[in-house]
Amino acid sequence: MNKLVSSSGVLAASVFLTLACSTGATAQTDPLPDLTVTTVLDGLAKPWDAVVAPDGTVLTGERSGRFVIRDVDGATRELDADLDDLYASGETGLMGIALATDFGTSRTIYTCQGVQGESGAGTGSAGTGSAGGGGSDNHIAVLSWTVDTAWTALTRTGTLIDDIPVADGGRHGGCRILAHPDGTLYVGTGDTATPTVPQDRNSLGGKVLHVNADGSPAADSPDRIFTLGHRNVQGLAIRPGTGQIYEVEQGTTRDDELNLLEPGGNYGYRPDRLPVIYDESVPMTDPTRVPGALAAVWSSGSPTIATPGLTFANGAGWGSWNGAAVVSSQQGEKLVFLKLSEDGTEYVDEADALVGTYGRLRSLTSFGNDGAFLLTTDNGSDDKVLLVTPAAG
Repeated sequence: MNKLVSSSGVLAASVFLTLACSTGATAQTDPLPDLTVTTVLDGLAKPWDAVVAPDGTVLTGERSGRFVIRDVDGATRELDADLDDLYASGETGLMGIALATDFGTSRTIYTCQGVQGESGAGTGSAGTGSAGGGGSDNHIAVLSWTVDTAWTALTRTGTLIDDIPVADGGRHGGCRILAHPDGTLYVGTGDTATPTVPQDRNSLGGKVLHVNADGSPAADSPDRIFTLGHRNVQGLAIRPGTGQIYEVEQGTTRDDELNLLEPGGNYGYRPDRLPVIYDESVPMTDPTRVPGALAAVWSSGSPTIATPGLTFANGAGWGSWNGAAVVSSQQGEKLVFLKLSEDGTEYVDEADALVGTYGRLRSLTSFGNDGAFLLTTDNGSDDKVLLVTPAAG
């Protein structure tokens, strides 16, 4: 049973009501700590991602096209931004957000978002862009912006990637950005529900991309493709203290996956078994049809729980779960904690938290130095950005 308690939490000099709740996990030999959950922003509609700036400002973006902040004084407001060419349809719209590693000086923010093409203008336009030869040139792009020091407006400064395919209706659009400490960007993409895309090196769909801050290919990804053979990559994170990069992607009717990424690795999704048909009955990892396919570190099994977000528990407050992967779930309406082996190639324990407490859960972002992370909900109305912290003692 979850329990309501009277307490308060402080975030960026603002005081919010706090919900301290039990983990909701089944009995574990090694239980999770209780969680303190604080509402940072509410009244939102499908906030796809959330980040926190060095000054404590929390920024989120709604998939339909709106940037919202909570500033250091606790005030909530919308930021001005030119989103006139946003392609928002189905699963695609304003998606991943990341702060540049030098944000403190550059004030640079990156977004991954649908963009209307000249022949496909308008939300929900027909065609599959470069995914499958349709009549629209709608696509997904990674853009750079700067924000003023007063946090009033975002100004576009460039386009790093402009040829990620998008499907008619926006299905499987990805799209997560990981700003690496070395200044490069990793970008997870979706396969547009097109049979050949995950294994097609001429398409950026169904991949994890690796680019420099100007959009040029990173040294280990001459064609910008770091890994391939993915279905719909929506979570990327670095395992603390290791440099290992992991992704989570959503399964078909089964087997959402957590994968440890290796440069050039193929993760074995190949839904082209039948001519022209997007065959989702194939395995998420198919070593028979994709020789050398890399196995997942963890799979959800059947049925799918829909896993769009990933971070790591990072701090002494997590006890023996310090360093565990944390995966969000939409259909399962929970967080999944996965304790990993020392080498990170397998999981050794699993626990669930916040089961059914906040509905569908989406993005996860590390926050501060006390082990906390930001979590967004994905219910479609009165959605929230939450701060999750391991409860003290």
